[in-house]
Amino acid sequence: MDFDTAFASSLATNGAVPEDVDQSPAAQQLARRLETKTATIGVVGLGYVGLPLAVEYADQGFSTIGIDLDEERVGQLNAGDNYLDDLDDARVRCLVQDEVLESTATYADSGDIDVFFICVPTPVTDTNEPDTSYIEGATASIAEHLRPGQLVVLKSTTYPDTTGGVVQPILEEAAQKKGLTLGEDYFLAHSPERIDPGNEEYTTANTPIVAGGVTEACTHLTKKALEQIVSEVHAVSNPKVSEMEKLLENIFRSVNIALVNELAQLCDRIGEVSMWEVVQAASTKPFGFMPFYPGPGLGGHCIPIDPHYLSWLARKHDFETSFITLSARINEGMPFYVAESIIEAIARQPVQLSNASVLVLGVAFKRNVDDTRHSPAGPIIRQLQEKGIDTIRYHDPHVPEYHVNGTEQTTMDVPRAELTPETLEAHDATVIVTDHDAFDSHVIAERANAIVDTRNALEEVTDPALRDKIILLGGGDE
Repeated sequence: MDFDTAFASSLATNGAVPEDVDQSPAAQQLARRLETKTATIGVVGLGYVGLPLAVEYADQGFSTIGIDLDEERVGQLNAGDNYLDDLDDARVRCLVQDEVLESTATYADSGDIDVFFICVPTPVTDTNEPDTSYIEGATASIAEHLRPGQLVVLKSTTYPDTTGGVVQPILEEAAQKKGLTLGEDYFLAHSPERIDPGNEEYTTANTPIVAGGVTEACTHLTKKALEQIVSEVHAVSNPKVSEMEKLLENIFRSVNIALVNELAQLCDRIGEVSMWEVVQAASTKPFGFMPFYPGPGLGGHCIPIDPHYLSWLARKHDFETSFITLSARINEGMPFYVAESIIEAIARQPVQLSNASVLVLGVAFKRNVDDTRHSPAGPIIRQLQEKGIDTIRYHDPHVPEYHVNGTEQTTMDVPRAELTPETLEAHDATVIVTDHDAFDSHVIAERANAIVDTRNALEEVTDPALRDKIILLGGGDE
């Protein structure tokens, strides 16, 4: 068995990187700098993934430079102002004041950075094909300043072979001009993010993470870099495994949510069968079952997008991911199903549809966060407008302003309303899209005229008179 085969076998067995990997002088120097915390860390993209990562490294004493093309965001951070709910304001302010965390909108100082983490968006095009332009742009800027002893780690969620097929060629073109060799002079790996906004139990520090390098030296250094801030790093044999692993994580959730969403619609048709009660009952089985719950549709950057990455890649290999594609279609259809339920709720009121008013509670994609990317609230609102409902307002304690994309690339501002008993009474229907902790279920149930509950947020409301006002998604008409 040759060394590469033995290395891959070792990783497959226990995720461990052999400590006796033959390291080049550049690798040895970078390893020492990481161990002594004298390495400079660069984080490209200071959003929901990048900024928490930068804060963790700065908190461990590493000189950390955040790079983001948004000059307003950079200025805000350099002033010590935190813009993410998940981070402690005082913690960020102290790191900036102590000059271990700084931000810039340029790559001018990239030559001083030892380890780059690329944390940029990976959206899809209008035809649901991967858009790697942000990754390409970040990599090209890093490549301009590439030098011996640098490690580049792609953290963006993407399709298998993005690291090897997109990032690596850009770096190699620059490296060849400088006489640098991948795996000896500079290093490349993929390590997907595992950020869960709003989760207070699992943070960057205590969530195990996966890493796969282009060579064994790349994996070894990436593992060492990540071990400075996380409790456990599981090494895999190559970046493709790391990239596919991340897609599996997210698509696993997507297909299971699609399953319960489809069954929820069936329960509504059958009647007297609540999908929420069904899941609760199934959860009593101590093995072989994992609970997933119905909802108004998927949200966030990753889970709604990832099935499209994999379906696109499968087509390139003459393979059809029928199951995954169908699951995505079911989830994408949920906002339309919710809109129909809202129209049903309005029909119970003495008002014409064209004169009706709707209050949307929660426009963030999940509870207790301010992230509205791909939130189902957007398509629900658009669908209501297409049905002729013009008076639509929203309330979200985490989102001060909300805009939805309309037809022909237009953007519409959705008016914000304060959540008061009077506001609830003034609207013909109220829909709970996001179940924020700040919402008082009893006040909503008592004062709203008609309610569509897509999250079972009003579960504690048991008064039959109040339950009659509620249409519960998947509740089987209770």
